[in-house]
Amino acid sequence: QVQLVESGGGLVQAGGSLRLSCAASGRTFTGYTMGWFRQAPGKERDFVAAISRSAGGSTTYADSVKGRFTISRDNAKITVYLQMNSLKPEDTAVYYCAARWGEISSMREYEYDYWGQGTQVTVSS
Repeated sequence: QVQLVESGGGLVQAGGSLRLSCAASGRTFTGYTMGWFRQAPGKERDFVAAISRSAGGSTTYADSVKGRFTISRDNAKITVYLQMNSLKPEDTAVYYCAARWGEISSMREYEYDYWGQGTQVTVSS
């Protein structure tokens, strides 16, 4: 069982930055690939980024955030981060952290086993 708690969301102007954190519980954090998803009002939840379980793990990004967002993890702190730069109003959404057992990261929502409660990110124009 893994519990995930996101933090770091808020209101920011377009062009600004935020860093989201996802603190995980459990002793087997290093066994999980971690991902970030987001859901805008009235839309489906979409993949944002993922990082494989190994230290310095491989990363995958949605095309819409490539070059602006960076996912990272600190296995010692049992935390995964999403650094978001050059934010745009279309980045406004609830951001969710998710955990998937195994080495291979995934862009598919249904392949993730555990989810956080989400944190709101609002980007004003």
